[in-house]
Amino acid sequence: MNADPAAVAAFIEAVEPPAKHADAEALDALFRKVTGESPRLWGPTIIGYGEYRTTYESGRAVHWMRSGFSPRKAKHSLYLNGGYCDAAAATERAAILARLGKHSEGKSCLYINKLADVDLGVLEEMIAADWQAMLRIYPPD
Repeated sequence: MNADPAAVAAFIEAVEPPAKHADAEALDALFRKVTGESPRLWGPTIIGYGEYRTTYESGRAVHWMRSGFSPRKAKHSLYLNGGYCDAAAATERAAILARLGKHSEGKSCLYINKLADVDLGVLEEMIAADWQAMLRIYPPD
């Protein structure tokens, strides 16, 4: 994890093409607004907000971001983990997704081609619901 704010700014500045760069700036602003957190790089291409630690039943210890995104050339990957962590968050997530707009889902990611494809108010609602779920499931130390 790289907590240097200059590293995040440099990473966003280098995002291509220009439309993806603009989306990355907008996503960063949205995540900052909702979470109240400053971003950090988690690996070379993931911008994360907040953090948590847990240990799975298998004994594997995890230190990871609470929420974040990666501005990829094909699609933006949004890491909104709360909706995958428990049934209540999953039910709320499904209701919000129905109103979001054009998107797809992976095992633990939400994919958006471009922000113009989705309702930004609904996306903000989704990020906020996910953030609250993560705080509930993994309370801050």
